[in-house]
Amino acid sequence: MNEQGFVIRFIIKVQLCMLISFVMNAKVYAELDEPINFSDISSSTIKILNVDNFTSKNWEEVNFNGLTHYQVETHNQKNALKAESKQSASGLLFKKEIDLSKTPYLNWSWRLEKGLPELPETTKAGDDYAARIYIIHSGGWFFWQTKALNYVWSSRNVKGQSWPNAYAPDNALMKAVRDNSDVSGIWLSEKRHVQKDFKVWLGEDISQIEGVAIMTDTDDSKGHAVVYYGDIFFSAN
Repeated sequence: MNEQGFVIRFIIKVQLCMLISFVMNAKVYAELDEPINFSDISSSTIKILNVDNFTSKNWEEVNFNGLTHYQVETHNQKNALKAESKQSASGLLFKKEIDLSKTPYLNWSWRLEKGLPELPETTKAGDDYAARIYIIHSGGWFFWQTKALNYVWSSRNVKGQSWPNAYAPDNALMKAVRDNSDVSGIWLSEKRHVQKDFKVWLGEDISQIEGVAIMTDTDDSKGHAVVYYGDIFFSAN
C-alpha cells in the first residue's frame, strides 16, 4: 500500500473513536445455552440491543473498509444478531446517553462461530477482532478528547489484559474479555462495571457515555469471522 493509501486507511480507522463525536453532537460470566433476552430482564434496565425488536433505523452503520453483514437469526428458538465479516470493517452505532452513576454495569452475551487466527493486535496490521463492543465517551466539540473503551474477543491468549488501540492509542483502549482459549459455538454471558474500567484507564470518574457500538472486522488481516450478539443492556447491579 502506498503512503497516501495508508494515511486514508488510518483516518478511516480513527473515525471509530473520533468522528463518532461529530455524529453525536452536530468479570463475571457464565456459559449459556441461549443468548440473554430482554424478557428475562428487569424493567429498570436500559436497553441497548434488543434483538427481538432489532431494526436498522435505530442503529447507524459506520463503514470503514467494506461492509460486515449484520442480520437477525434464530438459535434454539431465540433470536440473535449474526455478524459476518469477510475482509471487511463496518460497525453499528447506537446513540444514547447513559448515566453511569445510576447504571454502571454493561451486560451482554455473545457466541463465537468462526474466530480469527492469532494476530498481532497491538499493531495496525493485526487490529481485527471477531467481536468487539465500544463504549463511547464523547469529547463534544473537542472531538480529539473522545474516548472509546473496547471490550473485545481477542485472537491471542490475553484474557483480562488491556492495550492501546494501534490506530488511536490516545483515544481507544482494547480490553480482552475473551480470547483464543475460550470455546466457540456456545453462548457466553458478560458483565462489566464500565465506570470502574474507565477509571482504571483514564484515572478519572466518567459519569456519562453517549453511545455503544458493535463491530466484527477482518479488513487488516484479510480474514473471515462469524459471531452472534445477544441482547445488550445497562443495569444498576
